[in-house]
Amino acid sequence: MILFYGYGDDPPLLLARDAARERGLDHVFVDQKLAEEHDLLLRIGNDGVDGELHQAGAVLPLGDAGAVYARPLSPVPIADPRGAERAGVLARAFLDWLDIAGCLVVNRPSAMHSNASKAFQAQAIGASGLAVPETLVTSDPDEARAFWARCGDVIFKSTSGIRSIVRRLDAASATRLELVRDLPTQFQAYVEGTDVRVHVVADRVFAAEVRSEAVDYRYARRDGLEAELRAIDLEAGVAEACVKVARDLRLAFCGIDLRRRPDGGYVCFEVNPMPGYSYFESETGQPISGALVDLLAGGRH
Repeated sequence: MILFYGYGDDPPLLLARDAARERGLDHVFVDQKLAEEHDLLLRIGNDGVDGELHQAGAVLPLGDAGAVYARPLSPVPIADPRGAERAGVLARAFLDWLDIAGCLVVNRPSAMHSNASKAFQAQAIGASGLAVPETLVTSDPDEARAFWARCGDVIFKSTSGIRSIVRRLDAASATRLELVRDLPTQFQAYVEGTDVRVHVVADRVFAAEVRSEAVDYRYARRDGLEAELRAIDLEAGVAEACVKVARDLRLAFCGIDLRRRPDGGYVCFEVNPMPGYSYFESETGQPISGALVDLLAGGRH
């Protein structure tokens, strides 16, 4: 059985669930938004961990799960303080189970933590063989100004795993550099070229080229611009490097952000351990959800 966990209206999760339905695979969906109505029992002993989840009057033995696809998002606000506390405890306990469950989990919370620090993840990416842009993480405005002067063209973004909009450092934004004293920020040398998003599902690779004038194509329309996606085939060496970095980070499924430079070389910006792949699948027709469900059906990685 495949267990899906997350928001009941989350497009990537629903796309995978629909792919499981189309294949006639036994599966169950656990809606994180209804955590207040769930009960969780975990039994931990010398033989490992077992337990059961109660939802909507049904009992789900956790040992029946051959694989889990989890997209845990921020808890839904609950007005009742006791209900909110109960839901929070249950959600944390369920994440703990995901880390020690004896089945395939895509992806285990401990593996996804690599994205919580962009600086840490950049080191792991570089060690795996993919190039990374010259980077500075600092809370010193003078260091940021010196980096800008040396590189000539610089972008900045959050250092955490929380999604942020990538922006170019220009004269207007430079007037706010003093703010980094209270919020360490990541600055990177701007890399000319074309964005390529790569989804790695075990050893399968799906690459999409993104054509856009926006610095951050995810927010192109917010800037009055467009983003055009098309499926491409990666050079074998680059595809192999993407599979390797996913394995090094212990991610059975991930989204890797590359940029192909004019000289044909690639740099890697980051690895997303919980990619919103549904946008890329709808734009390119790549069967990412099918590959993901095939992996889950196999129950191992």
